[in-house]
Amino acid sequence: MLEVTDLSVAYGGLRALTDVTLSVAEGRFVTLVGPNGAGKSTLFKTISGVVPPVSGMITFGGENLLSHRAADRAHLGIAHVPEGRQVFKTLTVRENLEMGAYPKTGRAQWTKTLDRIHTLFPILAERAGQMAGTLSGGEQQMLAIGRGLAGAPRLLMLDEPSMGLAPSVADMIFERISQIHREDGLTILLVEQRVAEALERSDHGYVLETGHIVLEGPYETLLADDRVRRSYLGLTEA
Repeated sequence: MLEVTDLSVAYGGLRALTDVTLSVAEGRFVTLVGPNGAGKSTLFKTISGVVPPVSGMITFGGENLLSHRAADRAHLGIAHVPEGRQVFKTLTVRENLEMGAYPKTGRAQWTKTLDRIHTLFPILAERAGQMAGTLSGGEQQMLAIGRGLAGAPRLLMLDEPSMGLAPSVADMIFERISQIHREDGLTILLVEQRVAEALERSDHGYVLETGHIVLEGPYETLLADDRVRRSYLGLTEA
């Protein structure tokens, strides 16, 4: 579904990504992990069209994604839930969800999708008329994910959904993401620093360091790698 090939991105002459190649097949759950500043969020912004690449190719569903404006990529079926939630704080919960439903498919499937969002996150139904800025951090994250789902996407990209959340709330968010993938078959690309939890739920993982993919594979392969165990899982060498 999503193919990133030899992608390089620069900010002010400094390379943020260098020759990054990754693949996300339809219906799969893929996780991207790495330290702060590795370029994970930059990759997401490039896929969604916020940041232009220096070189490389991105295709989605066989189409050259780079030939489409950022505003049009949501209509192709890509939903990007950014780091830090970034809900519209002065709009209500319901209005936030309606904003997410602007792609053609989202508008066509609005009633069905809204029911699904409320099933996953009942608090959003209870607080439909409440201003988003008055929600707790966990509730705002639920709203951000719900807003992403509102567009009825083919690919859901989630950037650090557990950031700043209490462990119990983060656990619940992870479970809902897994539920979305398991029950709806939605393709998911996740960036996350809770490495063990993220990789355990994934079909495939990539490790990004200083703008380069340094390792990839299924959970078992990455868990067995001493570099991952030592740097990301806090475990001693096998």
